[in-house]
Formats: sequence, C-alpha cells, structure tokens
Amino acid sequence: MTLEEFPAGEQKTERMDTVGDALQEVLSKALSQRSLTVGVYEAAKLLNVDPDNVVLCLLAADEDDDRDVALQIHFTLIQAFCCENDIDILRVSNPGRLAELLLLGADAGGEGAAQPPDLHCVLVTNPHASPWKDPALSQLICFCRESRYMDQWVPVINLPER
Repeated sequence: MTLEEFPAGEQKTERMDTVGDALQEVLSKALSQRSLTVGVYEAAKLLNVDPDNVVLCLLAADEDDDRDVALQIHFTLIQAFCCENDIDILRVSNPGRLAELLLLGADAGGEGAAQPPDLHCVLVTNPHASPWKDPALSQLICFCRESRYMDQWVPVINLPER
C-alpha cells in the first residue's frame, strides 16, 4: 500500500512511524560508531567548538520538563544555534524511549551507577562520511526540511515502542 492510498490522518501516522524507525536506526548506528554527544552542556560545548560535524540535534522533554524554565532557555539557545548553522533539529516527545535506546545500547553502568546522563539533548555527528550516504539519516534530514517548508521548525516525533 502506498502513502497515497491512506486517508490523510493515516498518511501522517504512517509517515511518523517511518521517521521514528529511521531515528532509531540512526541512533543505533551513531551509538555503535561513538558519534553521539549526550547532555545539554556537552552539546553546547560541541556546538561551540565543532558545529560543522553535527548533522542532527535531538531535544527530548516530557510534560514535566516543559515546566522547567532553565531547560526551556537551554532548548531555545540550542535551537537558535542549530538554525543559524543549518543543523536539523527534532523534538522527541517520549524521552523514556530515547533513554531505553541509548542506555541499553551503551553500557549503562548497572545498579550502582552515580547519576543517569542528561538525555535532554543529543547530537549526532558524522565527521567522516556524507550524511546522504546513510539512507535513514537522509530520510530524517528530508523530513526536517519538509517540516520547515510547512513552518514547523522543530518537528515533534514519537519513537516507536518495542
């Protein structure tokens, strides 16, 4: 079944599922290649030093985080910097699923781990290869650009549950 055969609402849902799957694939590859930067402060440092190698910025927050004024200020500054440097941005609406993907794929440390990492901001870098050579990353970049054409500068996606 092609997208044209779905009613408008189903097209959007199907498209979002596909984008969510592509994001999972990109995160999995980036995790294995050690091309992720995790955390608001770590992301800000990398963006300041080497913005040319950042290909995607993920901002993750749930409803409780929306009331955190300091976090929202950080998000606003990161979004502005990314827009100025042509870095694609996605907002992830289910940070718990993002944590599952990133912490299960990496060595999360175990029960005695000090403090969980800040997963509110995740940067994907691609220093050695063109982002267009990765079909999943290419799909995400196209989705972000299509969203901007519709005046949605920071599209919100939901990562699919397992």
